[in-house]
Amino acid sequence: MAALFTQRVLRAGPSRTLVRTIATTPEHKNVQDLVEKWIQTEINPNVTKWEDEGIFPAKKVFKSLGNLGLLGLTKPTKYGGMGLDYTYAIVMAEALGRIACGGVPMAVGVQTDMATPALAQFGSEELCKQFLTPTIAGDLVACIGVSEPFAGSDVSGIRTTARKDGGDYIINGSKLWITNGIQGDWICLLVNTSTGNPHKSKSLICVPLDAKGVTRVRKLDKLGMRCSDTAELHFEDVRVPQGNRIGEEGRGFVYQMLQFQEERLWAAASCLTTMEMCIQQTVEYTKTRVAFGKPILANQVVQFRLAELQTEIEALRSLVYRAAGLRVQGQDVTLLASMAKLKAGRLVREVADGCLQYWGGMGFVNETPITRVYRDQRILSIGGGADEVMLGIISKLMGVVPKEK
Repeated sequence: MAALFTQRVLRAGPSRTLVRTIATTPEHKNVQDLVEKWIQTEINPNVTKWEDEGIFPAKKVFKSLGNLGLLGLTKPTKYGGMGLDYTYAIVMAEALGRIACGGVPMAVGVQTDMATPALAQFGSEELCKQFLTPTIAGDLVACIGVSEPFAGSDVSGIRTTARKDGGDYIINGSKLWITNGIQGDWICLLVNTSTGNPHKSKSLICVPLDAKGVTRVRKLDKLGMRCSDTAELHFEDVRVPQGNRIGEEGRGFVYQMLQFQEERLWAAASCLTTMEMCIQQTVEYTKTRVAFGKPILANQVVQFRLAELQTEIEALRSLVYRAAGLRVQGQDVTLLASMAKLKAGRLVREVADGCLQYWGGMGFVNETPITRVYRDQRILSIGGGADEVMLGIISKLMGVVPKEK
């Protein structure tokens, strides 16, 4: 698989899009082109149908990505990954922004950068062979299970438990807002394995979703990301081997915080191209839409506003690239990842809202692309840690939060 991927990467031609990659090497550019070609031929022709149906065929889509070697760019080669550095993940995330909806990119991101980083870094070889290898190949669909009905961004407040029974864990609890939860094959589940300090009582466990006692309660009806299935899951006396635990018991909170670094950078990178496309499409529309005797784009206020938004996108891109570069060097990028996530969630709303205004009445009907972006991207300021949580992290790391007496 690695050799096949390398051949495809090196055969691909130069990029023909406005997406700028984090590096200028031919390998980075060709990864971008490979992703974009896949989007053009296999995804975008089907997006409207999937949006109308409220679900996309995750197993088929992920298998096609697996066949291209794109589900394990940064994962170890011994498990079928490419063993490349994190800059390649950023390149792929940017390129996925060319998909004509937010649901498919988000689902892919869960598979590559949210449900599997801790497993790849801390999981036993046996556990990685059981779950990571087939996930990289696209044979299994993965989920990440953190949020619950009473604990979203407050990760320390989760209530799902896993108690030991012989060589197994018995899991009880519920998870909510689980991307890929309806079609998923397994979930990276954050649970309480003990009581006491909430930062030292949690573990990550790989749980097959066909295990006895797992119930897919319902598929959630969402404002946006319509084609991405999002589920409520219930676990009642679900028995899994203790060998399904990722790394050390009680280290789950720490492992999940590390996964959040990757998730938040991925989220920020994934909306860059989406925002640029919003601006490009708005430019084309306002060139032809005439009001009061001249095109909308002929008004300087419109030109300046689009220029401001494009400048903000470039600033966010620089922040994402800097954080990714430092991460490759092995540095902790919690501060920069939190800043990027915060800025991305706010900026994508500003871009979508600002551009929609220039579409006038057409911006309020579902047949125009800006409407879908407006709906889909609202989640970015909520999922993976709300804006307020990002501000709390940033404030704490800045040292401006007074210490409690």
